[in-house]
Amino acid sequence: MPNLKITPCTAEDLHTLQDIAINAYGDHYLYLWYDGGMWYIDKSFGETALKKEFEDPNVALFLIYSGEELIGFLKLNIDKALEDESDKESLELERIYLTKAASGRGIGRQVVDFTVAFARERNKRLIWLKAMDSSKSVDFYEQNGFEKCGTYTLDFSQMKPEYRGMYIMKREL
Repeated sequence: MPNLKITPCTAEDLHTLQDIAINAYGDHYLYLWYDGGMWYIDKSFGETALKKEFEDPNVALFLIYSGEELIGFLKLNIDKALEDESDKESLELERIYLTKAASGRGIGRQVVDFTVAFARERNKRLIWLKAMDSSKSVDFYEQNGFEKCGTYTLDFSQMKPEYRGMYIMKREL
C-alpha cells in the first residue's frame, strides 16, 4: 500500500485543489460530454465555485497525497440527508477523485476507510453517494460495503444521454 496522506484543504489551497480536481477529472470523465466537459469543469472547479465550497461549513475538502505526490482530493458533505434520513445522522461522500496514475492501487479503499472514520467521529449512522451507473466505481463501492438504494438521472443537456444515469448508494455504519 502506498504511504497515503489525507490532509484538510483550506482556502489557501484553492489553486492546488483546482489543479488536482481538473487533472483528475480530465483523466476519467471528459468522454461524458459533447463539449469535452469544459462547462462542467468551470461550474464545479472554477475559482468562484471552489471559494463557495470553502465558505460552506458543511463541506469538508481534503487533498490526497501518496508520499509527497498530490494524487487526488475528497469532498464530503457533513450533514446531508439521504431521502427519509436525518441530516445529523447522514454524510454524503460527494467526490473521490484520483489521477489515472493513482487509480487501481488500493488508494480508493483507504479513502473510503478515512471517510468511515470521519463519519463515525461525527456520530453518523450512514454514508451515501451517487455513482454513475455506467462506471466501474459502482463495483468499487459495493466491494467497500455500499449497496444500491435508488437511482437518479442527471439533467445536463451538455452530457451524452447514455451517461446521465446514477445509482444512489449507502453504507450503514
